[in-house]
Amino acid sequence: MEQTREAHLAWCKKRALEYLDRREVANAITSMMSDLSKHPETDCKNPHLTMLGMMAVQQNDISGARRFIEGFN
Repeated sequence: MEQTREAHLAWCKKRALEYLDRREVANAITSMMSDLSKHPETDCKNPHLTMLGMMAVQQNDISGARRFIEGFN
């Protein structure tokens, strides 16, 4: 049985934030985007959204990455 959208999104955030807690910004953003694509209701193919996450990676911006990850709802 497939997870609800809400449960899947919570799982995505949890995994990404675990990377971020280890200061692994690139892994956090990559994990979030990859995990979002694993559920039909969270699969996002918007390149602009991906670029926002990548800006945090380029700047190694932990607080920006946290806002990006936690901003999904």
